[in-house]
Amino acid sequence: MARDTGFPTQDAQDDFLRARRRRVFAQLSALLRLESGDVDVMLSFDEVVDALGRVGERDGGVRSIPIASIVGTVDRRKEFDREFRPTSSRARARFERIAEAARRGVSMPPIDVYRIGELHFVRDGHHRVAVARAQGSDSIDAHVVEVITQVAADNSITLADLPLKSHERLFHERVPLPPDARTRIALTNPVEYGTLAEGVEAWGFRVIQHDARFMDRAHTALRWFHEEYLPVVAILRDAELIGRRETETDAYLRLSSERYRIMRTHEWNDEAIERVRRGR
Repeated sequence: MARDTGFPTQDAQDDFLRARRRRVFAQLSALLRLESGDVDVMLSFDEVVDALGRVGERDGGVRSIPIASIVGTVDRRKEFDREFRPTSSRARARFERIAEAARRGVSMPPIDVYRIGELHFVRDGHHRVAVARAQGSDSIDAHVVEVITQVAADNSITLADLPLKSHERLFHERVPLPPDARTRIALTNPVEYGTLAEGVEAWGFRVIQHDARFMDRAHTALRWFHEEYLPVVAILRDAELIGRRETETDAYLRLSSERYRIMRTHEWNDEAIERVRRGR
């Protein structure tokens, strides 16, 4: 909790200076730990939505949200970092006015935010968030609009993750699985989602040729999941071919790279299994 000396103006000034020092210490700490430079960069709502794929939105009303979940902005703001610490003195005057009002007990209106998964992006109220953080608040009242996206996001996401999230989003556009099936699909290397999508589409094309009947993407995805993915994963588990450091989808994709050699025998034999085991 912020120190309170009983002099609101002075305490508000101290709030700002303390937040600025924390920003400097965070930068030094990141350098010493050799962390990526984008760890503390404010996320852009538009960039995140573009990467995750916007489906729709709904009004969530006014509620109390965790301060720590606010990681970005609708505007490309540079006055604050990802934890709403001031990056320069440009925000000082407004910051201190709000900080002093808060210390005097003035009621603050709810901020406006968009919500994506666990994350919140400020539409209006950046300085109020910064002051609340500086004064040690754990939560803040906000009018929330929930944005539904194709790919989920959590608090660990950074700018560097957005291009990788795009690969996952494009996979789900090409392979539109229902929610319960989507949760089973997870690749350690997001770049490989494109390879997996191509494999699903190739599988669907072979089934269409065999059945002599057209299938749309949704039908193809569902049949692939139940007739191909789940049975193959079950076989991989029985053969103990899923590595400790890989997901079941990693193992499935690794098997797919051996598909044509395995298909020559039309059976799972010891030689085929050993090739997959060596590739793990």
